[in-house]
Amino acid sequence: MADPHPTPTWSEWLVDGLHRPVHLKDRQRAALHLIDWMGCAHLGQTTEVGDVLQRWSLKQAPGPVWVCGHAGLNAAEAARWHGSLGSCHELDDVHREAVVHLGDTVIPAALAMAQRENSSADELLQALVLGYETGILLGLLSGPAHYAQWYSTATVGVFASAMACAKLLKLDKTQMQHALALAGMQSAGVWQCRLEPGLAKQMATGHSAQAGLVAADLAAAGMTGPLSILEGPLGWLKATGATLDAPRARSLLQVGADSAWRLHEVSFKPWPACRHVHPAIECALHLHAQGTNPAQIDTLRLETYAIALSFADQAFPQTPLQGKFSLQHGVAWALCHGKFGLEATSPAGLADPTCAQLRPRVQLVCGQAQEQAYPKRFGARLEVHLKDGRTAAHEVQSVLGDPENPLSPDQVKQKAQELLTASGLTSLQAQELIGSCLALPEGEELGSLWSVLQSQHQSQNPSSAQASDSKRSS
Repeated sequence: MADPHPTPTWSEWLVDGLHRPVHLKDRQRAALHLIDWMGCAHLGQTTEVGDVLQRWSLKQAPGPVWVCGHAGLNAAEAARWHGSLGSCHELDDVHREAVVHLGDTVIPAALAMAQRENSSADELLQALVLGYETGILLGLLSGPAHYAQWYSTATVGVFASAMACAKLLKLDKTQMQHALALAGMQSAGVWQCRLEPGLAKQMATGHSAQAGLVAADLAAAGMTGPLSILEGPLGWLKATGATLDAPRARSLLQVGADSAWRLHEVSFKPWPACRHVHPAIECALHLHAQGTNPAQIDTLRLETYAIALSFADQAFPQTPLQGKFSLQHGVAWALCHGKFGLEATSPAGLADPTCAQLRPRVQLVCGQAQEQAYPKRFGARLEVHLKDGRTAAHEVQSVLGDPENPLSPDQVKQKAQELLTASGLTSLQAQELIGSCLALPEGEELGSLWSVLQSQHQSQNPSSAQASDSKRSS
């Protein structure tokens, strides 16, 4: 029988490219993303999603792997739990051009696998770098046509999680290709979830984290899959609407040993809203800082790119989630208050009378410049017409948090500090957790991180700690 793979598959190119050095600066960046995710996940545990997970956990076997807000689960269930939490407040990191939020899936899967396998801190951070790289590459390969119909954070995230876990399991190149194939067989998540109320968006990322871990486990056990899962005639890319562009795939996937890791291209979000709303928020914040008086505004014109309009045209948001996906509310709140924090999309924030009056006045337009720049740039231009005939305008081409306009490490740490304390940790506990994550690239072992997380859980849930002690003694 002829060899079904006479030439290298795209999976082989991808896996080969992952076998290059991960340097200290890369591990330090991975630790910063871990800190950011910790804040998002801890706060996510306080939402309705956290309540659902608590009820779901009653049917799951207890286990030794750390779980935020729970006594512990087995690794796969822990990955699902944490994979459901990172996006609850729309503060999760994002790669702009690939339009994927890798922290939602890669970090939960890698954390669970690393604790189960007793991995070192260095191994965990390397796994995060590889997982982010995989997800970004596949987000770039799948492109806008895929993103228009598919929730790419979930569909791409399963591949990314699988590669992070495969690295922690020390799989060889062939096993890693099979882990990718098995991940592709489980890739799922369609955008209908953003058109109707519910929590399916969080369920999808939880599934991707768990499914990626399971794919790596099964590959390690000898399970095999279709190695042309990406580019095959019935493969993942064709099935999900992407264009099969072999030259582009080759240029993306075949990289040199000294190529920079794409983790450094990922953006940190400063505001709790859909990333497509952030350029509009930044424009409005700038005009507020210039002294624009909301009471004197007659009309507003916001130019941005088409995907932002399709995702976030919500002139009359009724729920916190709709508020996070509302260009009109982002503009109105930022103009009125000079900030955009968690309170902006609370029920009281949505009912703010001045904002409610401004939102319908925001005219949304697909701007030619912004549309041409997307997805390499997320841009917007806001023009405000005042009642006395004057106008004010501001344009954003690289929104705060992007590589060209980055949050500093101190700003990322401050964001995590605020989210962790909002979730119920004390200021000292938040500082201890952030410090434990920051110490990982410098040689601190993961055992210290697990100890901090477990002690914080026990201090917040003394009855849970007593129950765990009782189980161990019996």
